Amino acid sequence: MSIEIRVPTLPESVADATLITWHKQVGETIQKDENLVDLETDKVVLEVPAPQAGVLSEIIVQDGSTVAGGDLLAKINTDTEAIVKEPEPIADNTEASSHDTPLSPAVRRIIFENDLDPALITGTGKGGRLSKKDVQEYLAQNTPPPPTVTKETKATVSEKKPVIINQTTPVSSNNARSEQRVPMTRLRAKVAERLLQAQQNAAMLTTFNEVNMQSVIDLRKQYQDRFISKHGVKLGFMSFFIKASIEALKRFPAINASIDGEDIIYHGYYDVGIAVASPRGLIVPVLRDADQLDFAGIEKNIVDFGEKSKAGTLSYEELNGGTFTITNGGIFGSMLSTPILNPPQCAILGMHAITERPVVENGEIVIRPVMYLALSYDHRLVDGRDAVQFLVAIKEGLESPAHLLLNI
Repeated sequence: MSIEIRVPTLPESVADATLITWHKQVGETIQKDENLVDLETDKVVLEVPAPQAGVLSEIIVQDGSTVAGGDLLAKINTDTEAIVKEPEPIADNTEASSHDTPLSPAVRRIIFENDLDPALITGTGKGGRLSKKDVQEYLAQNTPPPPTVTKETKATVSEKKPVIINQTTPVSSNNARSEQRVPMTRLRAKVAERLLQAQQNAAMLTTFNEVNMQSVIDLRKQYQDRFISKHGVKLGFMSFFIKASIEALKRFPAINASIDGEDIIYHGYYDVGIAVASPRGLIVPVLRDADQLDFAGIEKNIVDFGEKSKAGTLSYEELNGGTFTITNGGIFGSMLSTPILNPPQCAILGMHAITERPVVENGEIVIRPVMYLALSYDHRLVDGRDAVQFLVAIKEGLESPAHLLLNI
């Protein structure tokens, strides 16, 4: 019996997806619930599992294609005899070279665009089949051979002639610069679209302040071992910033609001987005009802977000929504930056690197660990006074963390 594999129902507001990679090829055995193909949406990568065991009999949509919910992707033969007989052709194909094995359209396109010889690339798929990843890794590790000059490529080759620095010292032709053109991922395209939208549609302004982190550092040092022993997770800096931000948001509700057309929506809850750098690009998982979590709950959620972002298993629900965002460029060494709004939110807090700096305390110059803070906000909704006082409230909460613990 043949069953159809179709694109699952896509999350709300997601119109279509891009087929990234087939994990199985025609003729291969499939186990029930085994992942067949990855679909990339604007935010997450969706896996399409096999509903039954069988043999992949036909692939309808190839790598790189755009699909919508319900589209037919492939067909599986669930006949018992087909499953039993399937291993024999696979064994025969193991002796075939990648040069003789059929190439998928995505692989053929990359090979054609970069003028590569598939026989020089080692295939890691079944029967030595070349995958898209094999070709991309080869491109990253090797300089492609010079393309054959044909009528179509003469113009391109002529543009890459050595540039003469002066009349007597030509640059060697071995110094020809190479370029690689790759399609933008859907996630990267969506990030670019939203960031450009924020700059075009919001009256964005940034205000700055600095915070003495000595009290937070001392508190972490004093209770870190006991915290780990009891909760099984480290006490980080982010939980302090989230707690301080929530207390400040309660005092200045406009910063936790958003604009919808000509209306202002004041949110009575605190869903805090945490900007995370993943292998696929910038993503912002959302900590729901963050005001109801204690320090341990916040830290456990952050660790979970980090693990899921690396594995690419964050769900659409975990990335959707949010009323306020925090981004930490300090982990990469950033001293100061102006974060861009995450629409439709009207504010975002930027954390930066902690650096020892001279400060004045009680008329004396002392060395303290200082972090610069940046709050970008939509001036259409948030007045400058509120933005400054909001940042001061965060500063006060961090420099006197007892306020956060005692809720005073």
